[in-house]
Amino acid sequence: MTLPTTLKHVASEAQFSEILNENENVMICCGRMGPMCVPVYAAMEELQDEYTNVEFRDMAFDSPDARVIRELPECRGFMGLPFTVYFKNGKVAAATSSIQSKEQITTILDREFK
Repeated sequence: MTLPTTLKHVASEAQFSEILNENENVMICCGRMGPMCVPVYAAMEELQDEYTNVEFRDMAFDSPDARVIRELPECRGFMGLPFTVYFKNGKVAAATSSIQSKEQITTILDREFK
């Protein structure tokens, strides 16, 4: 199950682990194609050319394998989609839920990955 975005996708738990193992900085937006998620995907699509040191990915929230995001302790209290998680060296550096503006995303990217 993949989302119809131009981002690279995370389609399985194994791929999730591989991405974290092979990349120092990773941003994964786990959501659906809804009004709260689409703006985050759009911002990520714009920012991936600017932040070449970050691996930008999406993941379908309703995929059984998305439990690797949904069950993170940092996401436990989240109520709104998408769940966006920023990983540094395989560990959660930051996590947000619900819609985020490009500026909010940039603030996190700059703080965690520059």
